Amino acid sequence: MKRLFLILLICVTTMSVFSQNTRDNTALILIDIQDFYFPGGDVALEAPEAASVNAAEVLELFRKKGLTVVHVRHEYDPGGDIHTNVAPNPGEKVISKSEVNAFLNTDLLEYLNQNKIENIVLCGMQTHMCLEAATRAAHDFGFECTVIADACATRDLAFGDQNVKAKDVHASTLKTLNSYAEVVTTEGFMAGNKK
Repeated sequence: MKRLFLILLICVTTMSVFSQNTRDNTALILIDIQDFYFPGGDVALEAPEAASVNAAEVLELFRKKGLTVVHVRHEYDPGGDIHTNVAPNPGEKVISKSEVNAFLNTDLLEYLNQNKIENIVLCGMQTHMCLEAATRAAHDFGFECTVIADACATRDLAFGDQNVKAKDVHASTLKTLNSYAEVVTTEGFMAGNKK
């Protein structure tokens, strides 16, 4: 019973967050979904393909609704292209950055303010780095944030003699981000936005 209540609460929260948004005040920000994070790239992550497919589903929803989309890419070579699963359409904003935080030394904040954005939905890579940094910064700038948990990916990390599996890095980061954002699944988010 508790589990059913929790699932219903997540769905209702997701629906209420997005249903209050309008075409003019909601943006999707896709963080660093780039080729170098995929198999064969310099910094291959755990299951980036699945995350990018989920991000593409959310992206398609935003495009259908005519909502603002921002693609953020880290300046990196080789493999710096945005992955084909979420490649920008003509006219969609693309921001290149050299910092972890997508707001630092870019025009992201200015662009969001110019477009009267109040709510941000975030997907991206790596969960514990650029996605986390953008979410925290967006929250601190006063935006209401939603993170699509399974549209993000990360990798195993080592600290001293400890090795931390990607799934644990991902989970602990998302748990922390609960203080800054609504953290939902792609399925939950899409279910709340069928109209």
